[in-house]
Amino acid sequence: MRDAVGSFVGWPSDLIFPDAETPTRPTHKVGKGISRRIESVASQKEVPGRKLKSAAKDIPTTSGTKSQIMMRLEKMMDESDIMHGAIRSVDFDEGVFGAAHFEIIAKEDMQQLFEHDELGIAVIHTYIWYMYVTLMRGTELCNRFNFIAASRINATLITKNPTSVKNDLVDRFMAAGDNTTPSLYFLPFNSGNGGHWVLVAMDLSRLIVYYLDSLSGDWNKYPSMKKTVDAAIIKFRSKKNYRNRKDITWVRVECPQQNNSVDCGFFLY
Repeated sequence: MRDAVGSFVGWPSDLIFPDAETPTRPTHKVGKGISRRIESVASQKEVPGRKLKSAAKDIPTTSGTKSQIMMRLEKMMDESDIMHGAIRSVDFDEGVFGAAHFEIIAKEDMQQLFEHDELGIAVIHTYIWYMYVTLMRGTELCNRFNFIAASRINATLITKNPTSVKNDLVDRFMAAGDNTTPSLYFLPFNSGNGGHWVLVAMDLSRLIVYYLDSLSGDWNKYPSMKKTVDAAIIKFRSKKNYRNRKDITWVRVECPQQNNSVDCGFFLY
């Protein structure tokens, strides 16, 4: 999305596919968008001091500068009707979030990119859709990587109705199959009211939750989020009658750190 954003993260080796085939990108509508009581969990094992090392150093931001790609994109968009009040709808098939979804992309969403501003849900979701369509659809990757909509699981909704959020998360797990083989569920989690973005990646077969945050600290900053995720995983395993239940382990993955107040969305993926 802009220069110098991205790094290598120490994921489990069986979840890395260096030779995965990239299918031809299908024709798809491009769109415009709008911005932006839990069961107790016993024997939760956490690893607050354990980190998976990253191969990259902290990435400096480039506020005040624009890449050639960004400038060309901005010029292209300026010549389109989106920057003059039009909107575009992006339709997501069930493969992206486990249920049909759509986003509306509008001028304010494009400006979040061009002006290096905080990214809203519409931009985050559209980027996920693009990754799915160009890299995953029709490949084995769909069985190994799944996405969870930030509009369904976030701090604001957990505060209002944690049981409903937990059940939504269980439904997402149920929609993806038996989950007995190693796979990851990626949840872009927002702290609420246009707040901070973190990435939570859940491995249901190993009962490991990976936490990535471009600011210091760990999941203890969001206790209601952790409680909801743990409760959803336990309920999912109960519904599937899985045996040999073990503790859920949370791991903080070392990742590049932002040095301003707006980059969390850019660092998310």
